[in-house]
Amino acid sequence: MEHALSPATLAELRRPRPYPAVSVLTPTHRREPENAQDPVRLRNVVADAKKQLEADPAVSRERRIDVVRQLEEAVAEVDLTHAEDGLVIFAAPGEHQVWSLARTVPERVVLSDTFLTRNLVSAQAAERPFWVLCVSADRVTLWNGGTERVVEEHVGGFPLTRSVDNFDAERQEQIGDLSSTFRDEGTRHFLREADTAIGRLLRDDPRPLYVTGETAALSLLDEVGSVTKDAVHVRHGGLSHATPDAVWQAVRPMVAAEGRKTTDEVARELETAMGRKAYAAGVDEVWQSAREGRVRLLAVEENYRATVRDDSGDHLIPAESGDLDAREDIVDEIVEQCLETGADVRFVPDGTLGDATGIAGILRY
Repeated sequence: MEHALSPATLAELRRPRPYPAVSVLTPTHRREPENAQDPVRLRNVVADAKKQLEADPAVSRERRIDVVRQLEEAVAEVDLTHAEDGLVIFAAPGEHQVWSLARTVPERVVLSDTFLTRNLVSAQAAERPFWVLCVSADRVTLWNGGTERVVEEHVGGFPLTRSVDNFDAERQEQIGDLSSTFRDEGTRHFLREADTAIGRLLRDDPRPLYVTGETAALSLLDEVGSVTKDAVHVRHGGLSHATPDAVWQAVRPMVAAEGRKTTDEVARELETAMGRKAYAAGVDEVWQSAREGRVRLLAVEENYRATVRDDSGDHLIPAESGDLDAREDIVDEIVEQCLETGADVRFVPDGTLGDATGIAGILRY
């Protein structure tokens, strides 16, 4: 199952497909007893997708058989024992994908000529993704970070490894000769190569960057590189050969501290915007501003959801989940729309926005 959504992956998902491109969404659960319902709900929503394909006169028999096979292959790849909060399956002629999300999704089936990506986009923004670069003299690893986890990534040339005759970084560390290791010209070149590689990656997929390593390694990286100077430094050696949990535990306090700092910054910016009347609050007001491309910064409380109905295109009115014409993922729609128009989207802890009722925006004009 997929977890990380890069800009290039999103662009690929959004391109038009031969009809029908099927999007199947269902909420999932991490723990018992709620997760007992997940297999049944998944079977039911996939069965609904097959019925819609069967009933659609625009879908030829040959194409229906192809897409149904893609759906079945996708379901076979689903691992509900490691479920998160939402599951998205995409199936189209000749292809399928399965996405596990750390944010709940409404249960629905959509047949179109594009995949429904708004829930993926919102989940990715809510997860506040970051990169971790673990540095040593002989190995540099890259980790994709999100909610309560890191996963090693094999992209952009990572992991970088260095093979040197009679080189034993671990032994040199044990006997206290680490500083000479990081005065070696080969090590300088190796870490300069790592800085260049992470620079390319950040241009394609910009995120906050945390760099771990011994003090000598971090000092040399700052000296020979440029990109990593602006990263958050975590003085912790040995992580370039470590487990995902060890890397996560090492960076976790810094990630939490940066999260608190971001929340405080957003609160101050919202207060300033309110004073100069460049402020929108509540789902209806923010939705209207988002449609006009006026939102510069969007703040959303982490667990805020709203089900609404579109009142003749002018206002949103509250609705019950499952109501006819209800829009159950309006918050995700707003998030996607704001990102499309270049807004900065920040998810903040529940209760941060007070009277704004879960969602607020700073306006461009």
